[in-house]
Amino acid sequence: MTEEEINDYMASGRVKLPQGVKKVTFEGQSGIMTGVATIDFDEIRAGQRSSNPLLSIFNGTHVVRVEADAAAAGGVAKVHVRTVSIDGVNVPRMALEYFVSKYLKPKYPNVGMDSEFQLQDRIDMAVIGYHKLTVTQK
Repeated sequence: MTEEEINDYMASGRVKLPQGVKKVTFEGQSGIMTGVATIDFDEIRAGQRSSNPLLSIFNGTHVVRVEADAAAAGGVAKVHVRTVSIDGVNVPRMALEYFVSKYLKPKYPNVGMDSEFQLQDRIDMAVIGYHKLTVTQK
């Protein structure tokens, strides 16, 4: 599948995005996946407040860019987040880890800076290449 095909599918409305995620596009480069999304952090936090100054960057709606190592084999995908930026500003890893543990993990226990999950639809292997994704089904 090409990047364009994946992004068209994501924009089609057939994929249910998590709460607060408004739009997502992907780009691939030899084992590295980059995702760019419009995120409404207030919706993700759903009324939860924190006095922690590290979390002040997670307010309002922003463009978030995530770069991650990603690979899948034997029906299992593994993702390691390298960097995250909000509106072009890199997020300190400590702040990101705290946000993930406080707001994402309670809703999505399998999501983190290092995630592992089972692939669906009989997908055995997925390889990210230069602007493409190759999928093998069993």
